[in-house]
Amino acid sequence: MADILPQQASAGVPRSEPPTMRRLLFASYGVLATLVGMAAGHLVAALLNPAASPVLAVGSTVIDLTPTPVKEFAVAQFGTADKPILIGSVLLGTLVLAGIAGVLAQRSFVLGAALLLALVGLAGAAALARPTASVVDAAPAIAAAAVGLGALALLTGGVQTGSRLSSTSGEPGGRAASEASDQSRPRRRSVLLLGAGAVAMGAAGQWIGRVRSRITAVDLPAATDTAGPFPKGLESRYDGISPLRTPTSDFYRVDTRLVVPTVGVDDWTLTIDGDVEKELTFTFDELSAMPLIERDITLNCVSNSVGGPYISSARWLGVRLTDLLEMAGVGGGPGSRRADQILSTDVDGFTISTPLEVATDGRDAMVVLGMNGGPLPRERGFPCRLLTPGLYGYVGATKWLTKLTLTTYEEQTAYWTERDWAIDAPVKIASRVDTPKALASLDAGKVVIGGVAWAQRRGIAKVEVSIDDGDWQVAELGPKVTVDYWRQWYLEWDATSGRHDIAVRATTEDGEVQTEDRADPFPDGASGWQSIAVIVA
Repeated sequence: MADILPQQASAGVPRSEPPTMRRLLFASYGVLATLVGMAAGHLVAALLNPAASPVLAVGSTVIDLTPTPVKEFAVAQFGTADKPILIGSVLLGTLVLAGIAGVLAQRSFVLGAALLLALVGLAGAAALARPTASVVDAAPAIAAAAVGLGALALLTGGVQTGSRLSSTSGEPGGRAASEASDQSRPRRRSVLLLGAGAVAMGAAGQWIGRVRSRITAVDLPAATDTAGPFPKGLESRYDGISPLRTPTSDFYRVDTRLVVPTVGVDDWTLTIDGDVEKELTFTFDELSAMPLIERDITLNCVSNSVGGPYISSARWLGVRLTDLLEMAGVGGGPGSRRADQILSTDVDGFTISTPLEVATDGRDAMVVLGMNGGPLPRERGFPCRLLTPGLYGYVGATKWLTKLTLTTYEEQTAYWTERDWAIDAPVKIASRVDTPKALASLDAGKVVIGGVAWAQRRGIAKVEVSIDDGDWQVAELGPKVTVDYWRQWYLEWDATSGRHDIAVRATTEDGEVQTEDRADPFPDGASGWQSIAVIVA
């Protein structure tokens, strides 16, 4: 008798389907419901706070919890693709769990819904745990939960699945299969509609994000203290050497942000507080109306390995940091200790610490408003960033700056300090071979070896090249811009057939030779000579 009983018609799926196929189908329902919920959450986040989008909130939390060695490994292995890979990994893990939720919903909608709610709850908790989070940042997770659970109920039949089974289990097999087939038609329509809805909401969220990210036209005044004419670089004569001034679009970017903050100049302010005589707050217009300086400065990331790409050079426009500190009166806070650091905070609560003594020793530390003749791009810190020549970015170049707090290292620690990076991180002497590339195949004869070298605050006096561990040959230097700027160099080499090793080292203007000793970026920057191999035909 059991052999002729009809198969279950759960959620429009006849029980004549193999169990594995039914599980896969319900897994796909879970995935689709989650994608629809995520799209709804992304849309709401685009309207309120893009960083609160469920996947991005979880991804940002993962970044904060990741140990420093793992972060350095990711940057070294994946470069600027580390963020897309992280987002993809979070998304993949979420969809795997969503598939499991769909399978659970086949047996009990409550169990499947509970797993989806747990995923959304995790995203909501991550969004609310961000330093500057507000109650509003829970809205994207709430939207994702409501839409996702509704979609799951629609696709699986919700709590009615069990009752549908009991009502059809005693009917002749033909009628049960027929009703299941009839039910599958609206299910297919639901799949199509939900899929289209997910695409539409996701696209709308992206469009809103692009609209919000457009920088309001900002007219920056000319500098009162200009940098002067900019020299012509070697790149016009020798292909492959880094441009003397990095185009804004090519400037390197390394930070912890999965989504670039969207900040408007109308509601942005910069506050100076802490151990000061008078707390001050400036609007963008007030800052831009102050005397501005223009400087050519090279900036590089402490994660840059020997010969790495995370260094760029630009012309910056901004207010002297010391001008602002003098206006606030450093060291005059009632009852406070004498400040030894500037704790800078960005619009999302991320912090960087800069040694006060270094920032005020006469170097051109700036609160930057402009870059390469225009306003700062969003990715570079619009509307305002800090820049401290001679220090790696993690201790002197806060992007999306909104507050400068005069305090002590004992009282407050910044993001990277808590992760055991060095407090004071002067840029180390370094040089890089830009051309030829490592393992390049070259023709015998005249070959130009060229690249850049840097030693901010000290300047480059000499660059030398060694072929196959031979004598050091002095390279020709490109134009000098400032001691805070990199120096181009080149050497003409009569290449002969075979494999050859090319090494480079630099010497500062005060006579220090770049060390051969290799050091990893952690905890205070990489060191060592770069050496590459090439093959000459």
